[in-house]
Amino acid sequence: MSMQELQKQTDANISAKADLIWQIATHLVGLFKPHEYGKVILPMTVLKRFDDALRKTKPAVVEMAKKLDAQHIEGAARDGILCRISGFDFYNTSNFDFAKLVAEPDDVESNFEAYLQGFSSNVKDIIENFDFANTVKLMVKGGVLFVTLQEFNSSKGDMSLDKITSTDMGYIFEELIRKFSESYDEQAGAHFTSRDIIYLMTELLIAPEKEQIDAEGCTKTAYDMAMGTSQMLGCLTERLQDVSKDATLTCFGQEFNPETYAIAKADMLIKGGNASGMKYGDTLSDDAFSGYEFDYVISNPPFGIDWKREKSQVEAEAKRGYDGRFGPGLPAISDGQMLFMLNGVKKLKEGSGRMAIIQNGSSLFTGDAGSGASEIRRYLIHEDLVEAIVQLPTDLFYNTGISTYIWVLTKGKPMSRSGRVQLIDASKCFVKRRKNIGSKRVDLDDACIDLILKAYEGFDQNEVYTADNLVVESKVFENDFFGFTKVTVETAQTDANGKPLLKKGKKLPVKGATDSEIIPLSDDIDAYMAKNVLPYNPLAYIDPAKDKIGYEIPFTRLFYKFEAPEPSASIFEDIKALEAKETVLMKELFGNA
Repeated sequence: MSMQELQKQTDANISAKADLIWQIATHLVGLFKPHEYGKVILPMTVLKRFDDALRKTKPAVVEMAKKLDAQHIEGAARDGILCRISGFDFYNTSNFDFAKLVAEPDDVESNFEAYLQGFSSNVKDIIENFDFANTVKLMVKGGVLFVTLQEFNSSKGDMSLDKITSTDMGYIFEELIRKFSESYDEQAGAHFTSRDIIYLMTELLIAPEKEQIDAEGCTKTAYDMAMGTSQMLGCLTERLQDVSKDATLTCFGQEFNPETYAIAKADMLIKGGNASGMKYGDTLSDDAFSGYEFDYVISNPPFGIDWKREKSQVEAEAKRGYDGRFGPGLPAISDGQMLFMLNGVKKLKEGSGRMAIIQNGSSLFTGDAGSGASEIRRYLIHEDLVEAIVQLPTDLFYNTGISTYIWVLTKGKPMSRSGRVQLIDASKCFVKRRKNIGSKRVDLDDACIDLILKAYEGFDQNEVYTADNLVVESKVFENDFFGFTKVTVETAQTDANGKPLLKKGKKLPVKGATDSEIIPLSDDIDAYMAKNVLPYNPLAYIDPAKDKIGYEIPFTRLFYKFEAPEPSASIFEDIKALEAKETVLMKELFGNA
């Protein structure tokens, strides 16, 4: 059997196991709504996997816990000893396991509570953020706690380590998350980014050093500031290890939604990853990683979401200037996505850090010259942090059909790209899905990702890449191309002889005649005025004190292709043909009436 066939078989086994586990939800019908099944299935899957993993060492852990309690040994020392005996980063000190819980149906509620209380604090944190205590109360009230435990204790819930590896368990858990997300339909994208998008982001992140990683392996760190269920970190880890078995990635992330944070932390524990690096909290107002620097930052932060809740903390940090995260400026309070971008930039490792982050179109152009959004763009471009921006196809995300973009930023731009920004239009590079999920109607398959990577690595100006029916276009611009000066143009008052009136040596403006001009940074302002303004208004003059520098990236305009309208004669012929057709139809309907 080939490697590809083996992989297909593994994928089928993973999907089958996830389907079996999800079937347990049939017992929840009526008590829970379909999109709430995950509130039971996900935490129970976590608990059963831990239960199966701990089975062999459980008696020794329980015995040692009694000894440590008798000696009043607590805290980190106790945790360290019990984790060493359990063989994992977690443990359970209760006398119960799933088998014993099922063996005593009359006392299942109190026994299950004792079982949950026996877990180490990291698992209790997951249980708490799943809000599992309230879910259990509802299960008890509806009489389904015992049958759910019984089902998880059957062969369909068997997640023993000798049968399912940590990697495959991670995939099974991810498949359950996907089922949970799809049950939300259009709400899925709130915490779930599909793998095709993430794979493209990971390829863009590792592209410059992919050959080196393949040859030498690597030891890297990665951070997701709005990690959701941690799928981006998981996919990046998977991709690095596909490139080299000697690649190690330590993951860190922060998430504000308690349930998705619990999923992320559980996923890391299940896969043996850096669960302690998963932090709960609001990234903008309560940064859990202040002072950290990472090799990679990968994120799909919320866009179109205001930052009113975090306003006081964000503004206080902005006053710290570049010692904080928001030194360049603050965007409109109605949309906080550029704050996440600045947070990511602050955390990039000096000299080498790379970030791939999703943004919508507003980050490219909203905000007038001098506004916070424009100043953020000015900082990112002027400091040569922006390596490339990729426009994605519409209808690619679960919860939105709008245009979205991957920004690739780096603190280690190679000399070959120095001082320039690459724009890649991949809006026509997609394959249609057979089945839509919410707003997601298209995918990026391997051919799509390969073509986008080809354009990125080509770094060509005005180059079009094609493969089958796929098209990707690349353009490269000097950094200053995106900058402009917004000048204030006044019209001078004149005396009876037509000469400008002066006061203290300065011209007096005509009230109500103020205008403005947008002048590219590459143009000389006086020459621009002489060519474009003074021929039409000889009394026009600039007030330099009011000049403002702005930056925008008019992505759509730069890739716009003019299509000549149909000739009027042709349109006229079409109209005559339609009129003739209408006459025939009217006669058929009404005769000669």
